[in-house]
Amino acid sequence: MSSTPHTAPPVVVVMGVAGTGKTTIGPKVAEALGLPYAEGDDFHPAANVAKMSAGVPLDDADREPWLDAIGEWAHGRAGRGGVVSSSALKRSYRDRLRAAAPGVVFLHLTGDRALIEERMAGRRGHFMPTALLDSQFATLQPLEDDEAGVAVDVSGTPEEITARAVEALRRLAR
Repeated sequence: MSSTPHTAPPVVVVMGVAGTGKTTIGPKVAEALGLPYAEGDDFHPAANVAKMSAGVPLDDADREPWLDAIGEWAHGRAGRGGVVSSSALKRSYRDRLRAAAPGVVFLHLTGDRALIEERMAGRRGHFMPTALLDSQFATLQPLEDDEAGVAVDVSGTPEEITARAVEALRRLAR
């Protein structure tokens, strides 16, 4: 997604439920686009990580400082581009990110629940237990037609998913 004199590089928010590969695909997409990457989980306050580690879903109040921190990062990348992960499950969360950083584009990683659960079960050292997957799917509000973004299926290898994502983002920018 090379920038032209008329088009600044995008700030892409890689979104989706836990286990869709945001942390795997996000850096690969950033590298393919020549942009910096920020891991959304790193923006969580310690209290959020402790809550999720205990198997307790976050509520909207818990997510506000996290979304604000991601929005601040995205705002700081405006005109220069970047890629950041954030589950951004609800429209209101994405609206909050857009308010902080107008022009962000969403890359929604989607997939079959069984595949996502299998991938989550194979992760080591991550604070998000598979027990919270149901709450993630219950909360998820897919991108709406008026939201700038693309949905990409997560079946296949990370390289295949990345190629589909980069192509979809390039088509969106045209």
